[in-house]
Amino acid sequence: MLLDLLKISLTSKRSFRALRSVTMALSSTPGQREYVHNNATERSANESLDLRSEKFGLSGWMWILSLIIAGIGLVGNIMVLWLLGFRIRRNPFSTYILNLAWADTLFLCLSFVSSLHEVMPFFNDATLFKGVAFVTYAFYTVGLSLLAVISTERCLSVLFPIWYRCHRPKLTSAAVCVVLWALIGLNCVASSVICLYLCINHLCNYFFIFEFTWFIFFTCVLCGSSLTLLLKVQCSSQRRQPPRLYLLILLTVLVFLLCGLPMEIQDFIGHYKIRFMPLWLPWLLTSINSSANPFIYFFVGSKRHKIREPLRVVLQRAMGGEQELESGTRDTPHTNITETSF
Repeated sequence: MLLDLLKISLTSKRSFRALRSVTMALSSTPGQREYVHNNATERSANESLDLRSEKFGLSGWMWILSLIIAGIGLVGNIMVLWLLGFRIRRNPFSTYILNLAWADTLFLCLSFVSSLHEVMPFFNDATLFKGVAFVTYAFYTVGLSLLAVISTERCLSVLFPIWYRCHRPKLTSAAVCVVLWALIGLNCVASSVICLYLCINHLCNYFFIFEFTWFIFFTCVLCGSSLTLLLKVQCSSQRRQPPRLYLLILLTVLVFLLCGLPMEIQDFIGHYKIRFMPLWLPWLLTSINSSANPFIYFFVGSKRHKIREPLRVVLQRAMGGEQELESGTRDTPHTNITETSF
């Protein structure tokens, strides 16, 4: 009984205090009301900042890091696109690298937008960002397919050198790139329309099976051809220095296996509503993979004893070797002052 009376008195006191504060606010002067309003807004702003700081933890900083890496990678890939598109003569290998640079550039653009949205949300349309995820995954698949084709063609040139030099069609690189872009683009458009707008679930499962089969096939081709190239590099390194082109392919494939595969693994496991890694981790690793390729090209093509070289010369050395570089410089004797940096 006493406890009930105490509770009633406490509640009455609290209600009386609340009522008194309201009446004081209503009966106070305009200056006092403004002071109370400013204090209330300041408290609400501080509470929202506290909530935002609680949410903006490790995940937020990792999205910022992914944003920075995507920006740096965009600069490097755009430089590669400009050099391969306008400054260097085309060969079969550089055609593949040019398309790979396009895939990396477009992937990094969408990764930059996605990371920016995670840091500063500016749209709440879930369908829009699911469509962005579909297109981003298409560029990721193009990059994987091109790496597998590059490694496979280099293996054919090693295992069957006479056939490769005499019987390889000249337009093979361009035809393969067109077919890959067309197939993956059609699959992206069809899966986006059926899964996002029409929401036909049983057909979405077929698209998922097709994409995963594509991924398994090209990953196995990539690993097998890369292992063959690794054995070739190990055998040739005992006699002489291995070609730079082999090292470029092996480094690019190694970075992809370390940083590119987690996105596909997460996508496959996430299809069954299972998540074993945070969402930012595969995006961060894949951004590192796409951003690292230009630096690999320039690292492989550079020479230690030369401090400053035109980037055009460095990239051309990495693409085709010393003999092609010498013939290219003979065919294009115009070297002006601007080539000291590019």
